[in-house]
Amino acid sequence: MVMMCIEKVMESLKSKLKTLKKKKPYEKIEKSESMRVEIRSRRARKLIEETLRIADSPRNKSLAI
Repeated sequence: MVMMCIEKVMESLKSKLKTLKKKKPYEKIEKSESMRVEIRSRRARKLIEETLRIADSPRNKSLAI
């Protein structure tokens, strides 16, 4: 009885996945120069924050790269 329910659920999931695959995929948006600058600045801020966090911690005296 339980196996029949599981099989029905699996079949419904498979059919839903097939319909999702048939949908038109999204179009990739090209990055503008300002978007690239923003991404670089975010990465730089993240690196600076991580470096400061490591430098401020009393346990770690060096940055392992």
